[in-house]
Amino acid sequence: MMAPQDLRATAALLAALAFLGCGGGPGVVQPSPQPAAEPQGEVAATTAARADSARNPYTEADIHFMSAMISHHAQAIVMAGWADTHDASPAVRILAGRIINAQQDEIGLMQRWLRERGLPVPEASPTGMKMKMNGVEHEMLMPGMLTPDQMEQLNKARGADFDWIFVTSMIQHHRGAVDMVKELFGTTGAAQDDAVFKLASDVHVDQITEIDRMVKLLASLPSGARSP
Repeated sequence: MMAPQDLRATAALLAALAFLGCGGGPGVVQPSPQPAAEPQGEVAATTAARADSARNPYTEADIHFMSAMISHHAQAIVMAGWADTHDASPAVRILAGRIINAQQDEIGLMQRWLRERGLPVPEASPTGMKMKMNGVEHEMLMPGMLTPDQMEQLNKARGADFDWIFVTSMIQHHRGAVDMVKELFGTTGAAQDDAVFKLASDVHVDQITEIDRMVKLLASLPSGARSP
């Protein structure tokens, strides 16, 4: 008769042999292929967006603001991008760099807000927001945006002339953005969505601050740079 410890050892050996006989063992058993998981970041963001919208439903005014500001910011980025290639002064280049950094990030936020809610995401077009009227698509300039002629004038300018036209044009541009925020906040029921309220508030503060900075910068530019 086998001792208890021998019985246990024999049972363990038989179990191991059975396992190996079924194809198990180190280096043999491979985990079953798993289906590709959905990007967790996108799922979480969409879920959070839906929860936020359930608490604070967004309005047509919110959708219009987030869509229209994409085009508004896109034009400012094009304008600011010319500073390095149009012989702008160091002060104007610093200002332009700030505008590019801030507004590129905000375009991403606005596009993501629309996408997470299953809404159309307009392209970042510097020539205006595409809108359909009577079945025909038009590009509409948002408040403060430069006309094609104004953009051409800025693009042709160099050095001190560029500085003057850029700063005066960007003041106009920023004031338009401030007006867009005021219109949003003045619309009943709008800007209750947390993301819309925060972005609009940030745009308002940033644009007002930069307008003050540009007015001071304008006063410091050489008088010869003042175009008629």
